[in-house]
Amino acid sequence: MKTILSLFDGISGTQVALDRLGVKVGKYYASEIDKFPISITQKNYPNTIQLGSVTDWQDWDIDWSSIDLVVGGFPCQAWSNAGLKQGDKDPRGMLFWTMLDVIKKVLANNPQAKFLMENVRMKKEFEDYITFHTEEALGRVNKHLINSALVSAQNRKRFYWTNIDGIDQPEDQGLVLSDILMNPGQLLFDRPCELKDFDPKAECHHAATATDINGHDSLKRVYADTGKSPTINTMGGGNREPKVLVSDLIPTYRKLRPCECEALQTFPQGYTEGISNSQRYKCLGNSFTVSVVSHILNYAFSS
Repeated sequence: MKTILSLFDGISGTQVALDRLGVKVGKYYASEIDKFPISITQKNYPNTIQLGSVTDWQDWDIDWSSIDLVVGGFPCQAWSNAGLKQGDKDPRGMLFWTMLDVIKKVLANNPQAKFLMENVRMKKEFEDYITFHTEEALGRVNKHLINSALVSAQNRKRFYWTNIDGIDQPEDQGLVLSDILMNPGQLLFDRPCELKDFDPKAECHHAATATDINGHDSLKRVYADTGKSPTINTMGGGNREPKVLVSDLIPTYRKLRPCECEALQTFPQGYTEGISNSQRYKCLGNSFTVSVVSHILNYAFSS
């Protein structure tokens, strides 16, 4: 029976990944502060032990020597190319150091413990900075850039830092949007768009432009189901959900549904039910791609 400590736990994608590997978990400690992902976690895994904010880690009443794995995706907004790119000059970026402190505490009490840290693709300066300071704090570290496109219908490149050895890239399953769409929708509820030429060799087939949306061009992109979805994010602010072409005879599109975004992140269908659609989208956009984490953790727990 393994004991897991998950930082920035979100909707507990790590528990889903461990389930798929058949890893028996005795205790699962989760650090999360958002009530919506916590409610989803407790619905699916009611025995989860919620610890609250990671900034209070020194007050946690846990047996540090019992932890077999500490895992988490530290907040990406400060590091992402899509954000302000302030790194640890942003208060959210400082949580990287908090995560290192927690992992260091775990390894000091159990040198055999494994760790896994995840974050977005970022500029080389930040990537090297995180790798350097992770090695300084924790010793040997393996860094991997893995695209969820190998195991899902979503183009999603993420960095993973870990002391787990021997990790190879996942095998390409060749999934595209048509493999995860639940049903095509009815024309009555579909929305207008203009077709455009696209590169069929690209990951995502940007096949049309929505004509009923104002704002940045990125919000208007409509994708053919012959390619991947773009990276899903928290989808707040309106019209940020990925859009799929429904018909090219009468050019129309629709937004992907929450259940389809679950499939893009390789969660079970219905996993995030029980909260509003806007919160479901947000939770999924903030999460791991489960099948990638399962692939990585298989190297730690396969024996």
